[in-house]
Amino acid sequence: MRGAAGDPAPALTPEQARERILAVIRAIPVGQVMGYGQVAARAGLPGRARLTARVLGINEDPELPWHRVLRADGRIAMPEGSTGWREQSRRLRAEGVAVERGRVRMQAVDPSASLDAALWGPG
Repeated sequence: MRGAAGDPAPALTPEQARERILAVIRAIPVGQVMGYGQVAARAGLPGRARLTARVLGINEDPELPWHRVLRADGRIAMPEGSTGWREQSRRLRAEGVAVERGRVRMQAVDPSASLDAALWGPG
């Protein structure tokens, strides 16, 4: 049930928040990237970039395109030269993303239109 107009939406359970974040990450198109904060905002959790990072940190789904999520400035979040840093760079380059010194030029335009369509359908 929904509350009266103006009432805050009911809080999400941790599992609901996790599933929303994972859905957004799964919907990032090949060859595109998003920042942790962008993922959180698109999941309806503005200001929760660290939650996005935590969800990715405990991910066990090998099919999740985790490599498409970067810091807000386009940098890979793992220590430079680490195994994870090299793997993320490799995966992004394999998708045609230009990675220079561990950084990707983030899109100036919000990719929300195509992402909304991928997540929620036309509409």
